[in-house]
Amino acid sequence: MIWRMTLSGMVRPLLVAAALVVSLAPLQAQDTAAKALVINGDVSVLRDGNPWALFEGNTVRPQQIVKTGPDGYARFQVSDGSTFEVFPNSQVTFRAVQGSLKDLLDVWIGRVKVYIQHLPGVPNFNNVSSPTAVISVRGTVFAVDVEDLDGTTLVSVDEGLVEVRNKVAGGEVYVHPTEQVRVWRNQPLAQKLIDNGSIARKVLDAVRDAARVALERQAGGGGVGAPGTTTTGPQGDKCGKSCPTTTAPAPPSAPPPPPPPAP
Repeated sequence: MIWRMTLSGMVRPLLVAAALVVSLAPLQAQDTAAKALVINGDVSVLRDGNPWALFEGNTVRPQQIVKTGPDGYARFQVSDGSTFEVFPNSQVTFRAVQGSLKDLLDVWIGRVKVYIQHLPGVPNFNNVSSPTAVISVRGTVFAVDVEDLDGTTLVSVDEGLVEVRNKVAGGEVYVHPTEQVRVWRNQPLAQKLIDNGSIARKVLDAVRDAARVALERQAGGGGVGAPGTTTTGPQGDKCGKSCPTTTAPAPPSAPPPPPPPAP
């Protein structure tokens, strides 16, 4: 009887431990991957230096590089519910620091937008880096645009608060909603460099909106309106027969033959 009780006392903790291992293993796998929720156009991941096309439902592993072509757009989600968008002509490394869940993206060129999820009052620390900047966030919505090969970086904030540091020339600033700051390689950051609602911000928003409209149109089956085809309405809404149509003009008729010469 005592032996049975001892054996039962030994087996039960082992079963509990095994159940924990089984239940936590998928979570650990999710923590180290980003799932592709939306793929539009030319989007690939580099494996051993070779591009492999990405499709919806595929995952990107730490230290893998995502590239988008001129028509490429992708949206990914990580295990805590946070998402990030990669816009056309961009190249980013997902979790470049192996084993670190705080280092989300390294943006080498192009534009991304990040949506960090967090519980009320509980910060969710994440870092996004570029060749010149480190952007530290605690749960917010912001965009990072690496504008040239020198690493000039524009950071704009929609919600929350981010800290931006120039990792080449030094200096740091805090950027609030509707603000943005540009980071140059050899110019230390200063508060006076913060730019509120500039033309560049409007251009970036236009690029974002255009990509989303194109994505919604493709999802609705209309494609990007080509001459001679029926397109969807504003923002890709499916409006059926009420949608305006674009019809290619009829080609001009051939000119009549010249009259016969007079006798």
